[in-house]
Amino acid sequence: MDARATIGLTGLATMGRNLARNIARHGHTIAVHNRTTARTTALVDEFGGEGDFVPAESMEEFVASIERPRAIVIMVKAGEPTDAVIDELVPLLDEGDIVVDGGNAHFTDTLRREQALKEQGLHFVGMGVSGGEEGALNGPSIMVGGSDDAYERLGPVLESIAAQVDGTPCCTHVGPDAAGHFVKMVHNGIEYADMQLIAESYDLLRNVAGLEPAAIAGVFREWNDGDLESFLIEITAVVLEHTDAATGSPFVDVVQDAAEQKGTGRWTVQSALDLGVPVTGIAEATFARSLSGHTEQRQAARAVFDTTPDSPEVERNGFVDDVRAALYASKVVAYAQGFDQIAAGSDEHGWDVDLGSMATIWRGGCIIRAQFLDRIKEAYAEEPDLTTLLTTPYFADAVKRGEDAWRRVVATAVTAGVPTPAFSSSLAYFDGLRREHLPAALIQALRDNFGAHTYARVDRDGTFHTAWAGDLSESEA
Repeated sequence: MDARATIGLTGLATMGRNLARNIARHGHTIAVHNRTTARTTALVDEFGGEGDFVPAESMEEFVASIERPRAIVIMVKAGEPTDAVIDELVPLLDEGDIVVDGGNAHFTDTLRREQALKEQGLHFVGMGVSGGEEGALNGPSIMVGGSDDAYERLGPVLESIAAQVDGTPCCTHVGPDAAGHFVKMVHNGIEYADMQLIAESYDLLRNVAGLEPAAIAGVFREWNDGDLESFLIEITAVVLEHTDAATGSPFVDVVQDAAEQKGTGRWTVQSALDLGVPVTGIAEATFARSLSGHTEQRQAARAVFDTTPDSPEVERNGFVDDVRAALYASKVVAYAQGFDQIAAGSDEHGWDVDLGSMATIWRGGCIIRAQFLDRIKEAYAEEPDLTTLLTTPYFADAVKRGEDAWRRVVATAVTAGVPTPAFSSSLAYFDGLRREHLPAALIQALRDNFGAHTYARVDRDGTFHTAWAGDLSESEA
């Protein structure tokens, strides 16, 4: 077979198929392959008119059809399936060829794979792709890790198929080895927090303000015309106004209240713990999904405890406005924590990630695309070494304006017995961040008491220990 394809893609499930179609639509000749040949045939039969596809039945035929240095995108399930495809591909490749993992891989797997393939003279690229099925087809946000040489080969293709905002492609070379997959992981963690905050807002509007789903849809549509404008707010209104055809009930009432997850939220929290970065909003959102799935425990608790505590009286319109303000402030915290984690990961691994570029490429295509990402982009452009997004004038003013409403919402939720783990933890984080003195001083003193872990003093340099079991004298450690 003539090596005429610019790029190859193997793994033609929904995401892979749509990404292949996107590449073909933008004038690139693409070789396509799937373990089950029927999927390859179906793609070409149904969508062959959209561009130039080069179908292959075998992996050998597939590899031979791609121009050197070959660039091959793998779109299969993360974990062992990805390793299996890599193991099949590598013996067929030549030095300088590029293997791209476009799945939701754990960044530690990407680090391992990049090192292993580098030893064989191959480039391995961990590529985060956000936007779901629609984004893959019509323009995703793409976060590319790997070598400069690999991006030089891939960049023209990937930038052409990415979402475009103000003439700028939502695609960038994040950094070496696993930088792209790390950033995609944190992106997904922010997505967890964002969705949990939206769900808590819905819960409060329904069970405290007394609004029905269709009316709440109208509230979200109104919010989407302002500073909360985002893809997730937009589709929340669509879901809440939908009526189930079979029962005539609001669609949200026929969906089981047990949220699933594919693992990226857990990975984000685990990584944050390793890095010592408090991502409380993301963590609580992840744990909230876990709690929702513990249906037996929830059923047992409902049998013992009152499930309908008295709700406080609220002025409806004022409470709706308060929830909007609390949602915005909490959302700012979630993004600030996520960007803190990206900065910490970049420092830990030497990736030199441009945080402003992350905000730039998330403005379009991805699930967390939102109007205020422009503000984040501007903040990092003005101050690249920004300590925290919360202190930038725009976000600081927004949080100050919403602080009283934020507190009223959390207090009302506690009184009403409506769980708001993401709202509450975000407020606690804000309070902890701005507090002059935290009770951690007592914790450190206790650690020294039972374990001689030492402590620092506020009045002089050095590390100290008190003889708690002796004469209480202090010595420099």
